[in-house]
Amino acid sequence: MRNSAITVSGLRKAYGDKIVLDGIDLDVQAGTVFSLLGPNGAGKTTTVNVLTTLMKADSGTVRVAGHDIATDAKAIRSVIGVTGQFAAVDELLTGQENLQLMVDLQRGGSSDGKRIAKELLARFDLVESAQKQASTYSGGMRRKLDLAMTLVGNPQIIFLDEPTTGLDPRSRRTMWEIVRGLVADGVTVFLTTQYLDEADQLADRIAVLDQGRLVAEGTSSELKRQVPGSHVRFRFTSMTELEAAARVLPGSTRDDEALTLRVPSDGGTKAMRGLLDRLDEYSIDAEEFSVHTPDLDDVFLALTGHSTEVAK
Repeated sequence: MRNSAITVSGLRKAYGDKIVLDGIDLDVQAGTVFSLLGPNGAGKTTTVNVLTTLMKADSGTVRVAGHDIATDAKAIRSVIGVTGQFAAVDELLTGQENLQLMVDLQRGGSSDGKRIAKELLARFDLVESAQKQASTYSGGMRRKLDLAMTLVGNPQIIFLDEPTTGLDPRSRRTMWEIVRGLVADGVTVFLTTQYLDEADQLADRIAVLDQGRLVAEGTSSELKRQVPGSHVRFRFTSMTELEAAARVLPGSTRDDEALTLRVPSDGGTKAMRGLLDRLDEYSIDAEEFSVHTPDLDDVFLALTGHSTEVAK
C-alpha cells in the first residue's frame, strides 16, 4: 500500500468575514496525481499556498511528507517544489542562466551544477533555445522552463497550480506528458486546475472545491457517475427485441429508427450486471451496449453550480 504524501484535516482560512477554506479534509497518496478542481475563487490557490508553507491556516492540521506544517515548515520546504499560475522565470536571462541560477541557489554552486542544468534542458526539450532570453519564449516553453527550475532540488512532492491555463492544446498535452513522466519516477503531484479534462487525463483522484468546501471526491469516473444524465445505450437487431427490452427495463427511452434503447444508469459494475441479468432473464439479446457519462459542462454545472465558461 502507498503511504500518504499529504494529509489535511479541518483546514480553515478566512480573510476578515470572507471564508476561503471552510474545513477541508484531504489525503494524497504518494506517487500519484491528486487534482483539486474548481472554478475561479473556489480556494484552490489558497489551499496550495497553505500546503506549501507560503500562508498560515487559521485552523486545522496539515502533514506534508510526514512533517507537521505548524512545527516543521523548513523540512517541508526541502522536499517540495512549487510551480505557480504564472511562470516564475527571469525574462532578462537565458533559459540556461535561469536554470543555473536556481542550481546555484539550491545547491550552493556545487561542481555538478552545469551538468544538472544541461540534463534538465534536455529533459524538457529546451536545448535549442537554451541560449535565448526567456522573454522570447512561448507560453509553453516558459512553463517547461519553470517546471525544470522546480526540479533542481529533486522534490518528492510537486505542486502545480493551474499549470496549463492560457496554453494552446499542443503545449497542454506536452505538459501532461511531463507530469506523467514525473509520476513514473515516483514523484507525487498535487495539481490544481479549472479543467476536468485535464484532471481526467492525469489524476488518480480528484477533489472538487467550491466556495471553500469540498463538494465531491473520487476518481474521474466516479465523479461523472454522480451527475444526472448517465445512461446505458443498448442496440438490438430487430424491432421485436427492442420492444421486448423496453417492456422489461423501466424508465428506458426508445429510438425505433436506430433500434436503440437508452436506460438511465450510473454505469457501475453492479448496475450493469443488473441490466444484463434482466435481459438474460427474458432471453433478450442486445447486439451491443455502451456506457455514456456526462461531459465536462455537465459535471461542472452539477457539482459547483457553474458552467465551464464561468470557470475559465
